[in-house]
Amino acid sequence: MEGIENLQQRLNKIETQIEEARRRLPAHSVKPVLMAALFDLEDERDAILKQLEQHRTKTEDGCPCRSADQL
Repeated sequence: MEGIENLQQRLNKIETQIEEARRRLPAHSVKPVLMAALFDLEDERDAILKQLEQHRTKTEDGCPCRSADQL
């Protein structure tokens, strides 16, 4: 599993890309390719959020797998 800092950096980058993609969407007649790209970014964001939640759950359960930066 990736470190929490790396996941947070990836999440921030994906969030920025999602906002940029939404700004590029026209008000009408959105091309399927643009929507697919946005959906892919949102799916990636959701996967990162799930990993972060799993990491937090393990940390809260007292898992000895904490990284050195969290100690």
